[in-house]
Amino acid sequence: MEAFAYTDINAPLVERCRLGDRRAQAEIYKRYAKAMFNASLRITGDFAEAEDVLQESFLSAFRELHSYKGDSSFGSWLKRIVINKSINCLRNRRLQLVPLAEQHDSAGVEQDDDTDFAQVSWRADRLRRCIQELPDGYRVVLSLYLLEGYDHAEIASILNITESTSKSQYSRARKKLLELGHQQGL
Repeated sequence: MEAFAYTDINAPLVERCRLGDRRAQAEIYKRYAKAMFNASLRITGDFAEAEDVLQESFLSAFRELHSYKGDSSFGSWLKRIVINKSINCLRNRRLQLVPLAEQHDSAGVEQDDDTDFAQVSWRADRLRRCIQELPDGYRVVLSLYLLEGYDHAEIASILNITESTSKSQYSRARKKLLELGHQQGL
């Protein structure tokens, strides 16, 4: 069995960025800005803060490009910067994880078989709003686990909490999300 080395399709563009090519930087920004903004928005829960994080992240990435070794995709490396800056933004806002003692009763969510596009869009918009209503600690763990694909050990390391706290916050976030969804008629 033959092993293949990982090759990032953006490697030539990244090399041009390392040389200070402004057009290459603009192209990298164009390719990644929307996805990175959305990742930040899911964590910060604030449009203006997500915009600030996005700009700071790209500035840091271009400044620290020499530290990018190419052992993962450029997008993964950049996403890590965005997530760390988003979490730091929350910490500056005094991120408070919801105490473990706090309990939420979850009400059942009625299932609707209607697959009409307008209905699905309406539900997705409502779900996004419900996620934004979650307490910061819940929203961060839920976003990192469910939307960004980190496992609980990685989340614990990123947030400087225990793995069990990460699991508990995720579980409570899901319950609270179900509760909010039920209130919104989802």
